[in-house]
Amino acid sequence: MNIGRRTLLGTGLAATAAALTGCGRTAPAGDAPVWAEPVATEQPLTTPGAVGRAIQPAPSPRAVTSAATPAGPPYAAKVKATLTKYLVPTADNPKHPGYAGAVALVMQDGKTRFSTAAGHALRYGAGPVDLPAAKRVAMRTDSIFDLASLTKVCTAILTLQLVDRGKVELNAPVQRYLPEFTGAGKDKITIAMLLAHTSALPVGAKVTGFSTNTQRWQSVMTTPLVKGGVPGTTFRYSSVGLMVLGRLVEKLTGTSLDKAVRDNITTPLGLEDTGFLPLKWVADKSRLVATDARTSRGLLRGTVHDDVANILGGVAGHAGLFGTAQDVAVIGQMLLAGGTHHGRRILSADTVAKMLTNVNKGKPAIDADRPHRTADHGLGVEINQPWFMGKLASPTSFGHTGFTGTSLLVVPSRRQVIVLLTNRAHPNWSWSNPDTHRVAVHNAVAAG
Repeated sequence: MNIGRRTLLGTGLAATAAALTGCGRTAPAGDAPVWAEPVATEQPLTTPGAVGRAIQPAPSPRAVTSAATPAGPPYAAKVKATLTKYLVPTADNPKHPGYAGAVALVMQDGKTRFSTAAGHALRYGAGPVDLPAAKRVAMRTDSIFDLASLTKVCTAILTLQLVDRGKVELNAPVQRYLPEFTGAGKDKITIAMLLAHTSALPVGAKVTGFSTNTQRWQSVMTTPLVKGGVPGTTFRYSSVGLMVLGRLVEKLTGTSLDKAVRDNITTPLGLEDTGFLPLKWVADKSRLVATDARTSRGLLRGTVHDDVANILGGVAGHAGLFGTAQDVAVIGQMLLAGGTHHGRRILSADTVAKMLTNVNKGKPAIDADRPHRTADHGLGVEINQPWFMGKLASPTSFGHTGFTGTSLLVVPSRRQVIVLLTNRAHPNWSWSNPDTHRVAVHNAVAAG
């Protein structure tokens, strides 16, 4: 039976404890959509000394929109208009807004050329209910988002650092490093296959019904292959593969994944606003962007949206990172620059070249949600995928998306890094298709 990823993951852990899950939930049966025309507010960008001040929105006929530069590059007006467009229902999404708020950022030649914010970081309360204007929180360019599957890019980078250090071989079987990775046919799965999503592992793993994290992780490591799946032959997007790589990183670095990200990525790159479990380190909580507002978990703001990552404690190789558009752009720029940033080498140039090479040429792709997607993929990044890259797709363009509405796109031919972070899962991820917004923003940049 071919079940789409969103359909499968949308069943919800509470509804089907035995279901494979990984990225989201649907509203409980009987829930009616909640939507009212926005009570528009306007909030300027935070100025020095303003951090932590209460936001005092004032009525305005316009949506919240902030830009980093007065004029900006040629595409600035188009991108801002695009972000504003999806703050309300559109012809292609007539029942709901595309998202409550968004941030777009473009880095050119290693410098931030454009950054803008629109809408709200917090728009709805649990229920969901449409909050009054005074209780909403405006989006800022330095708002901190649940990055969802952009976490996978960092897990891939950590894995490739181990390759650079001679601790891991890409074509070695996973079982060489993780003997507990067991099950029929899994002895054929290599590290490279996990990075390229050709392992024949399913989307997600069962983590419910266990009393300890040890048991949950054992379930992840013993997740069986999809029926009829043959490792190395077909692209199937799998969160399980990156969860396994997260465990590999922990074993070979001797530290937890959150600390491995801190020590090997965010600290060397100077990223102060990226990490797991943000409620522990974000001082100004108004910067946190809300996601779900309609489940038994209540309003999610600073707590990972992904159910599996949440049950595992908020730290996993497939989801759980939070961060800003600026920080995400720096990661993209580091890869664009061949593994360095401001003189700090994160990956060797040879390893980056391997990472950004399409390793799935000629292979079929199975994705019920995106029937036109191809298998083109590097070692941890998507390559040449028009379904989210739009007109900026090319054989050298690479990036990744996240279920909550996030995306990173790097276009080497234009020396550009484009980050779009939305909270389309606030209050309900089923309200809109985030690929629509991604393509629209990327096309606006392409036309500039």
